[in-house]
Amino acid sequence: MMESYFEAAFKAFPWMSPALFSFFILILVFWTVIWKGLALWKAARRGDRNWFIALLVVNTAGLLEILYVYFFSKKSGQKQNGPVV
Repeated sequence: MMESYFEAAFKAFPWMSPALFSFFILILVFWTVIWKGLALWKAARRGDRNWFIALLVVNTAGLLEILYVYFFSKKSGQKQNGPVV
């Protein structure tokens, strides 16, 4: 019989309990939602339709969102120190 994803993960990492695994997943979801929300908000405010669709569809655990917020969303000639909230 085929073992589940969780059983395989726990065999690969025997030190990780189901509670710890759930905690890591919860932290990852929280991290992703915060960055995705910020990046989608900035893309919508700037009118970047292509970026908005890409950020909405592609899930990169916050990496693409961070790149957009800090590098790609800056207007030319405008200096920003960090994300605008």
